Amino acid sequence: MSIPKTTKAWTIQGENGFDSLIFDAETPIPELAANEVLVKIHAASLNYRDLMLPKGLYPIPKAENVVPGSDGAGEVIAIGSKVTRFTKGSKVVTLFNQGHLAGSLDSKTRETGLGGAIDGTLRQYGIFNEHGLSEMPTTLSYLEASTLSCAALTAWNSFYGLNTLRPGQYVLVQGTGGVSIFALQFAKAAGAKVIATTSSAAKAEVLKRVGADHVINYKETADWGKVAKALTPKGEGVDHVLEVGGPSTMAQTLQAIKIDGIISIIGFLGGFQKDQPGFLDCLSRTCTVRGVFVGSRIQLEEMNRAIDVNNIKPIVDEKVFALEELKE
Repeated sequence: MSIPKTTKAWTIQGENGFDSLIFDAETPIPELAANEVLVKIHAASLNYRDLMLPKGLYPIPKAENVVPGSDGAGEVIAIGSKVTRFTKGSKVVTLFNQGHLAGSLDSKTRETGLGGAIDGTLRQYGIFNEHGLSEMPTTLSYLEASTLSCAALTAWNSFYGLNTLRPGQYVLVQGTGGVSIFALQFAKAAGAKVIATTSSAAKAEVLKRVGADHVINYKETADWGKVAKALTPKGEGVDHVLEVGGPSTMAQTLQAIKIDGIISIIGFLGGFQKDQPGFLDCLSRTCTVRGVFVGSRIQLEEMNRAIDVNNIKPIVDEKVFALEELKE
């Protein structure tokens, strides 16, 4: 195919909510640098971050007129003269923090997020550094693979970034959001037991179908942390918690955690509030509380191999929008 000169693309211009999202049907595509590839983006998925950025609520600064979207999957259609990782026709997924290749984040790699600091995936074609992409799992479609860059990698890092999740351990996940569902799938593939919380019977059925061993309705059970702990062997508590609620759920999370357990804080869907646990609560529980900001390319590649080997299928919403329908 001929190399396109323009692309359909959205940009964030201002911080006035969705009115700041501007669509351009003919954005010029720059010339490829030596280590860059041009990707035809077949599918992209949205995260909570994508709602916050146009409103100016995201804690990490964004570039002016940036193309939003961190998650995407597509096909390489052109390569720079020094590219070695991919060839034309390679199927790829994006890395959230383009500079985070391995090891820990630092102050520089933390600010290389797609769709924030660097132009992201909500466009028809995109140029990326070859090191900011990974081969797509062979068992997934473009649509399924487009969900991996943020939610899936965050869940994977929570289990394998510090102390490796082991068979027979107990995991607590909260709700039915993307990170929690991926965490449930990865935990079951690892041979762990999963306790999940939710707010409705319908969502409880979803969690059970995905593989949850126990489901607790937190609206019916205010002390769900103690209940979760009681479900573990000898009532010792859970080994891993993926904390998505933030201040509103942390107190119960601390009730559920095992001595030397790991709480991975990955969100604050419950909002902000003054009345929340402090560092002494963590000390008294003798646990590790860890902030997780997605993960590295090495982790992304490991995760993709695990997805293929275990035939893990992302749970994708039936409704799919065209690029032009982003605001909907």
